[in-house]
Amino acid sequence: MAEAHQAVGFRTSLTSDGAEVELSAPVLQEIYLSGLRSWKRHLSRFWNDFLTGVFPASPLSWLFLFSAIQLAWFLQLDPSLGLMEKIKELLPDWGGQHHRLRGVLAAALFASCLWGTLIFTLHVALRLLLSYHGWLLEPHGAMSSPTKTWLALVRIFSGRHPMLLSYQRSLPRQPVPSVQDTVRKYLESVRPVLSDEDFDWTAVLAQEFLRLQASLLQWYLRLKSWWASNYVSDWWEEFVYLRSRNPLMVNSNYYMMDFLYVTPTPLQAARAGNAVHALLLYRHRLNRQEIPPTLLMGMRPLCSAQYEKIFNTTRIPGVQKDYIRHLHDSQHVAVFHRGRFFRVGTHSRNSLLSPRALEQQFQRILDDPSPACPHEEHLAALTAAPRGTWAQVRTSLKTQAAEALEAVEGAAFFVSLDAEPAGLTREDPAASLDAYAHTLLAGRGHDRWFDKSFTLIVFSNGKLGLSVEHSWADCPISGHMWEFTLATECFQLGYSTGGHCKGHPDPTLPQPQRLQWDLPDQDRGQFCLTYESAMTRLFLEGRTETVRSCTREACNFVRAMEDKEKTDPQCLALFRVAVDKHQALLKAAMSGQGVDRHLFALYVVSRFLHLQSPFLTQVHSEQWQLSTSQIPVQQMHLFDVHNYPDYVSSGGGFGPADDHGYGVSYIFMGDDMITFHISSKKSSTKTDSHRLGQHIEDALLDVASLFQAGQHFKRRFRGSGKEDSRHRCGFLSRQTGASKTSMTSTNF
Repeated sequence: MAEAHQAVGFRTSLTSDGAEVELSAPVLQEIYLSGLRSWKRHLSRFWNDFLTGVFPASPLSWLFLFSAIQLAWFLQLDPSLGLMEKIKELLPDWGGQHHRLRGVLAAALFASCLWGTLIFTLHVALRLLLSYHGWLLEPHGAMSSPTKTWLALVRIFSGRHPMLLSYQRSLPRQPVPSVQDTVRKYLESVRPVLSDEDFDWTAVLAQEFLRLQASLLQWYLRLKSWWASNYVSDWWEEFVYLRSRNPLMVNSNYYMMDFLYVTPTPLQAARAGNAVHALLLYRHRLNRQEIPPTLLMGMRPLCSAQYEKIFNTTRIPGVQKDYIRHLHDSQHVAVFHRGRFFRVGTHSRNSLLSPRALEQQFQRILDDPSPACPHEEHLAALTAAPRGTWAQVRTSLKTQAAEALEAVEGAAFFVSLDAEPAGLTREDPAASLDAYAHTLLAGRGHDRWFDKSFTLIVFSNGKLGLSVEHSWADCPISGHMWEFTLATECFQLGYSTGGHCKGHPDPTLPQPQRLQWDLPDQDRGQFCLTYESAMTRLFLEGRTETVRSCTREACNFVRAMEDKEKTDPQCLALFRVAVDKHQALLKAAMSGQGVDRHLFALYVVSRFLHLQSPFLTQVHSEQWQLSTSQIPVQQMHLFDVHNYPDYVSSGGGFGPADDHGYGVSYIFMGDDMITFHISSKKSSTKTDSHRLGQHIEDALLDVASLFQAGQHFKRRFRGSGKEDSRHRCGFLSRQTGASKTSMTSTNF
């Protein structure tokens, strides 16, 4: 999604003076440091790794094994086959009265060795099982005998009741694909968008790359894959995100929306109280690893490493490179309202404040009539500035307002209490939803702290939203948290008949702390490269891969749909071929056999080695004119879309990757709703989000007409009128600020 824009700017970030200095280091040193960072992460999680590292066993299993050995020894049986006697001989002789103690210590050491060996064997077996990806390649609804056997073995070795990080030590490492396969897939992906002459030239460059540089670069990547946790993820985070000097707003952040048709309470402070409490409940479960790991097919675990930085995290700007600061804990949130900053404690006597107490604190802020100090109102705009500029200003700000800055950057997350309403209105659904999307993505430019991992936005009419910084994790992670938050604050915490949070206020709570800042004065008729994000969390510390979805098969289907001589059966056949091709690319990307992350890592190694590769240079100069991403719904059990169809979120969106391109986000909610968010730059004369949205609507209708139920779809699209906006195509056009956004929200 927003990562596509950062990937486009990746090559530029490598050419800055500071980056060149960094890349002058020997590549072996950089690979060594990557592995060192991996081991440091493991050591920093020692206790959690101990609790989860023994999975599928448990610490109690050691005690059971030790007791069994002691019982056997008491019965004059030796399950160690003489090993415990050998261990006793190696222990110091403390005298006759301590002979029994030496026996107990020998039994404990033998039990520990045996226990560790058994756990290691289980981990190796499970890792080997999880390295099997044949299930990804099978047709939907079909399961071969090897896959059935694999599922049974995974179930046996997986244990019961896993915690969030239980599978981390058993996940396989992301494989380095064959460089020949990667180049072949790359050439296949660009064939539909290049002329014959350009394609032939690109093929020549590719063959030259394979002949001259590929084997050396590939050797370094394989070396890194053996030493570090993941051969690409840390470089992806550093070079694509943290070294980028572009502003975060629109370029790197993305947004998520509230329930589309329902606002549980119109009271701003009450909605904020329940939402903040729900988020902190999620953090509590996260810290205790009570969130179950995500399992595909109910058995195949995904990597959970990205969950660790959801809260207490800030992206700190640097002149040449940012870094991510993550705190172990934080017991306050930073709040912005009408140009003023506040520090609101979230705990009292080491327990979480109730929703009603939090509502009370937020209401105190809303009722506070004090004005903003000079320059304070627009201070947060600095986080939307180019990163080098913000880094320089932050240096002086840290000297002059260190306490206030720490209160913001050290907060669990940032809360913005907006003074205006937002959300869908029946009077003008298109304009209202358009404004809603705009304010979530950019706001006014100075009312979001874009460096924080996420900002919770609460509007004056009780509507919610989320603005998320992208570097620390990918959308499914924040999406999982947001699903939990909406379901918990609405269905579990709930509201009183008057719209307040349930419970009673706490008059003994101190007033929220006002922060003091000592501030100085001072489509378009052609095919294009299409970026679609796919997750690689089947592997340890995996993040994303690109699905190059503009395939020859997809192009053939589009041309057939525009050809009046083509019959519906012919178009339907081409549609199915295109879908099969797309699914094959998606499955390849998920299983570590994609194109772009491998080429990206090869390019990084070439820069470390100062090797010039015209092929890799051309690859990383490509412009992604269409960037797409699906926001997955991961916890459908939290929502009852059949009995409560109004309680659905319309997902979220992000900015375009190219100045003359589009950013398209979509979400499936239930079986009969698709929501699109479309963005483009207002400065471009080549893009029109409104027109693209109309094309998407028309395309959906055309595809639906290919199927037997096509006429039913058309009636639902066009026949429900304005009485109920949920049963028609809503079309939203934004043309304010630096961008314009359209969204098509369609109910089948």
